[in-house]
Amino acid sequence: MNRYIKIFINYFLGPLLFIILSWSLYRQIVNQPDLENRWNEIKDSWLNWKFWVVIGLMFVNWGIESRKWQLLIGNIQKFSFLKAFKSVLSGCSVTMLTPNRVGEYGGRILYVENEHRLKAISLTIVGSISQLLVTMIMGCFGLIFLRFFSQSNSNALNVLPDFWSNVLIYLSVAFTVFLLLFYLRLGWLVRMMEKVPALQRVVKHISVLDEFDSKELLHVLFLSFLRFLVFVLQYVLLLQVMHVGIQGWLCFWLMTVFYLVMAVAPTLGFIELPVRAKASWEILKFYTNNELGVGAAALGIWLINLVIPAIIGSLLIFSIKIVKEKNEQNN
Repeated sequence: MNRYIKIFINYFLGPLLFIILSWSLYRQIVNQPDLENRWNEIKDSWLNWKFWVVIGLMFVNWGIESRKWQLLIGNIQKFSFLKAFKSVLSGCSVTMLTPNRVGEYGGRILYVENEHRLKAISLTIVGSISQLLVTMIMGCFGLIFLRFFSQSNSNALNVLPDFWSNVLIYLSVAFTVFLLLFYLRLGWLVRMMEKVPALQRVVKHISVLDEFDSKELLHVLFLSFLRFLVFVLQYVLLLQVMHVGIQGWLCFWLMTVFYLVMAVAPTLGFIELPVRAKASWEILKFYTNNELGVGAAALGIWLINLVIPAIIGSLLIFSIKIVKEKNEQNN
């Protein structure tokens, strides 16, 4: 690699990422409708103990994700929890610039030794699939609850005819079952690809997936479930702080559907806020008329769970020497 390219990657990529991310986030925030009123709602919430619980749960959220990453990457390189935490936050900063946050591996692999970085990408995908799978499972339960068990006369699924509501549920369940079987049979995928000569170079980098047994995969899935519960609880608490006025148990199931929608909707991290605000209101408007509170909660969760970690992660990238010189690699 050209020496000047190495200098740019090592010393200018981090600051450039921070500037782009900060400017993009600033534009997103200032262009929000009713920004002043929403921000006043958030400031008023600082006096409520539930708001500070939401802040504390941010660290629990990313702590669980860090532990999950530590377990996954441990198959190729030993990580301390602190290193895994830094890696996850760095990945969060990169995901803000990629569709549906698929680029998290771009930040995480910066902490992985050069010879393991391609393998680490496949491990990152395993973690993402486990989180998507939990979101799909809980979202399906949420859809079923709203369709068949909700006692409210104004059901969020009533906007669709019964036939299409059922089709939506059946398709969601079918995809979830397929994803679950795929997740638990990752080794089978590797063995199938090994039979195709043209894919041998790819197999070399994903063969680490064949080392996971069902117990390890279920452990990762359990951590993903815990993390899902955490960020649903955060949203429920913040909605209560904003006086949205929806019962906690009902709000929980509504949020499972919200996160299902966000998982399948095409979004870009730093312009995701309008989509989040719109999706949350479309789901919750059948149960509350407090649109300002719903919008303020969407803004608050976006800032707490995505923006703050992303900014911290972009600052952490400053300290990483991404491309090492050959003589360093040989020592």
